[in-house]
Amino acid sequence: MALCHNISLAISLVFILIHRVRSWPEDPTHGFVELPLNTSNFRIQKPYNLPVSDRYSFVDGVHKLWVYSTDEPLSKNSPTNPRTEVLIRGYSYSSDVWQFQGYGYVPCGTSGVCIMQVFGASFPRNTTLQLRVYNGSLTYYGAPILVPNIYDKWFRLNVIHNVNASTVKIYIDGSLKYVAPGRGGSSYYFKFGVYGQDNESHYMESRWKDIKVLKKCV
Repeated sequence: MALCHNISLAISLVFILIHRVRSWPEDPTHGFVELPLNTSNFRIQKPYNLPVSDRYSFVDGVHKLWVYSTDEPLSKNSPTNPRTEVLIRGYSYSSDVWQFQGYGYVPCGTSGVCIMQVFGASFPRNTTLQLRVYNGSLTYYGAPILVPNIYDKWFRLNVIHNVNASTVKIYIDGSLKYVAPGRGGSSYYFKFGVYGQDNESHYMESRWKDIKVLKKCV
């Protein structure tokens, strides 16, 4: 009788351990190589009529980007909405598997805004991915909701773009939240910051730190 009890207890412990292992956060960077980044890789896009310092700061390792819905676009004749974004240059790609990693923060009140993009797609689209914030929810484009309450806390974002397989994986804090199809195109790069979308708030802000670009080992 005692032997049966011990066997049952051991089996229960095994199932508990398996459940805990499955619930542990993944490491999306496993199998990837981190590429060197410095300030020369960060191109700031902001309202054309303002100096960079009016809409961007970099203090103690944190990129702070903000914009107002009444701001001008990034160039005088651009039809696009106001933005302050960092374009990561030097790492445009057209094949293989690439990854963006960064820690993001969105203050309460920022809404109707894109905070990260994989730029590049087949016409008439411009992007393979946009991560947006609407009323505190982090979304893939307008839907679905990936995280229901993203305000006022740091989160780790990993975006893996497999060009050859035409897929994009989105991880938040090590948890896979969504797998999206590719959208065509022949050249891509990463962007982060704030870019007004529909029903944007008057003031939009995001903060970022520990930005990395990685490439899958082949």
